[in-house]
Amino acid sequence: MDHLQRALTKDLASAHVNSKIQKILFDIIFQHVQDMVYVMKVENGPDFRYIFVNESGLNQANLPIEVIGKTMTEALPSEFARDLKKNYEKVLNNRNIVSFDDTFSFDDGRKVYGETILTPIFNVKNKITHVVAVTRDVTAWTIEKNKIIVSEQRYRSIVDNNLDAIFSISLEGKILEANPAAVLMTGYTEKQMINRSIYNLINDWDLERFRELLEKTCSGYALESFDCKFIHRKGKILLVHLKTVPIVIHGEISGVYVICKDLSEQVKSMETIKYMAFHDQLTGLLNRRALLENLSDLIASNKNEFALLSIDLDRFKYINDTIGHIGGDEILKKVADRLGQYQSKLCFVYRQGGDEFNILLLNSDRKKAANFVQQIFSAFVPSFYYNSQEYFITPSIGISMFPNDGMDSEMLIKNADEALFRVKEKGKAHSQFYRTEMNSETTNIVMLETHLRKAIEKNELTLFFQPQIDLQTGKAKSFEALLRWNNPVFGLISPALFIPLAEDTGLIIPIGHWVIESACKQIREWNKMGYHDVRVAVNISPKQFQQHQLIETICFMLQKYEIQASSLEIEITEGSLNNTKETIPILKRLKEIGIKISVDDFGTGYSSLNYLREFPIDILKIDRSFIKDVLVNEKVAAITTTIIHLGKSLGMEVIAEGVESSEQVDFLLKAQCHKIQGFYYSRPIPAKELEQNYLGNL
Repeated sequence: MDHLQRALTKDLASAHVNSKIQKILFDIIFQHVQDMVYVMKVENGPDFRYIFVNESGLNQANLPIEVIGKTMTEALPSEFARDLKKNYEKVLNNRNIVSFDDTFSFDDGRKVYGETILTPIFNVKNKITHVVAVTRDVTAWTIEKNKIIVSEQRYRSIVDNNLDAIFSISLEGKILEANPAAVLMTGYTEKQMINRSIYNLINDWDLERFRELLEKTCSGYALESFDCKFIHRKGKILLVHLKTVPIVIHGEISGVYVICKDLSEQVKSMETIKYMAFHDQLTGLLNRRALLENLSDLIASNKNEFALLSIDLDRFKYINDTIGHIGGDEILKKVADRLGQYQSKLCFVYRQGGDEFNILLLNSDRKKAANFVQQIFSAFVPSFYYNSQEYFITPSIGISMFPNDGMDSEMLIKNADEALFRVKEKGKAHSQFYRTEMNSETTNIVMLETHLRKAIEKNELTLFFQPQIDLQTGKAKSFEALLRWNNPVFGLISPALFIPLAEDTGLIIPIGHWVIESACKQIREWNKMGYHDVRVAVNISPKQFQQHQLIETICFMLQKYEIQASSLEIEITEGSLNNTKETIPILKRLKEIGIKISVDDFGTGYSSLNYLREFPIDILKIDRSFIKDVLVNEKVAAITTTIIHLGKSLGMEVIAEGVESSEQVDFLLKAQCHKIQGFYYSRPIPAKELEQNYLGNL
């Protein structure tokens, strides 16, 4: 240090720096030896030459002793020297002290933060001859400050971007802070809420319970909660789920966070979906699910006779063909109004779909049922009008009686339908009670079963694929696999005919395995062609879903064809989800494997809400009955939009089925539905055609 001091003294003396300046300079250097100190001589250029560096400056900046006597340009890397000189030049330009922060990075990855003060030294001619730089290592302080900043930003990010309303209140209940969600929920600005008592926002009925909750929280209990009613600025009552958390600073509770989740829309959605589960969306009548529920309850609790009427409108297809489906739907609503006039405590009216209706007549014997049927026929005597055109409609009615014609819901419905079928066979427009001899299988069904049992080995089955179009990209990366059967005797047979037959006979198990293997095989073929980002959905029947080997079968096929589990989607129906105890473990196991799980025809069943709560579902498929009516029925449109928003809020993909028009596409696009499936884009097509029309565009 002595030789450095002597060198500096000599240089300063040669520059005619007076003794007072020298004393100040040396005081700075030796009183702050823990800081890095550099004395730079100003030269033409300008450039700056090192004439003194203290020990700390050499060590912490990793500079050799040979730096003394060199210019900044000579001693330092060019880029670093250029940036550093800019700050020194500011001293020359401003003729004043300059301070700046800097970061030093070392080869070992270490970072050092410095705070530097540059002080000019003037000679007797008031010219700056030297610059003294004092750099303090502020690394520890900076790191700690950054931690505090990051912590504060994280806290603000969590609070400000939280979808739940968050209030910070004092122990007395005064609002100190409120996040944007709280502003949105209450209708007040944050400024209007500050210093306002949170008690003013809570409904009187819930005040006492809230006070108790707050007292408990102030005693140190965290995450206390209950449901209560909040009052919006405009007087609207909101149902919220409220939680309280103590604010603890230095071990002391200084306030409370009140976190509120607005349940109002959720409750409205649940009520809408609950209504939707039990009611037909076109007519507002009770639906098939309601019929099954009511029949089950009635059979379990009632020993009295009752009648079940199955009603079909004669030749209604011709009306649809004449005036179109929109006009046909208007007629159906008028029919529903006429049948609905009989709705009472002892009479319930249901729409099954299409032009099929049911009526449940309580405390009724055959005589009462026959008299009631005559009233129904009388209700259809007046004509129906649509667009000033007159239409006459007659019903055909089949009747089954409890308990004579069935002791369970399925048998009563089946026998009423069988009686209706006999009415249709004999000329329509009349009624008939069920008779035991009606229930016989036709020779045609027996022959069909015989051929179905040999369909796999004779290679008569094939898979078609219907694309699911992404509304954002217009492309299709997911497809539903649909089974087709082409028999040499019967020709191309409708799935609506042979699938129920396969279910009844148990053939659905081997057929279902064939479908899974064929889908996996097709996925592998597409992977080989370079299409790796594709997904195929296969339908799993309730009977197949109950098989213990289902998971093992799927795993085996994935391994056999060496495909990703995420390429396969399992599409299940409501019937598969009835037994929650057995179903949940199966679905969770499939989810762990990586299989996607979708629920078909969502919204048509009573259990729809339970699906969302209990099952690990990835995809909701909106039933085609909603899409058909979405443009002509405001209630259906609202329900469809609700399903889409509900699915999206739960992180599920939403697919609309049965899309057949550009207007339906526009509606779903505005509702932000993820994907659509239907004849508007494509019917189910063979794999080769799909490759040409869709995979080739990926």
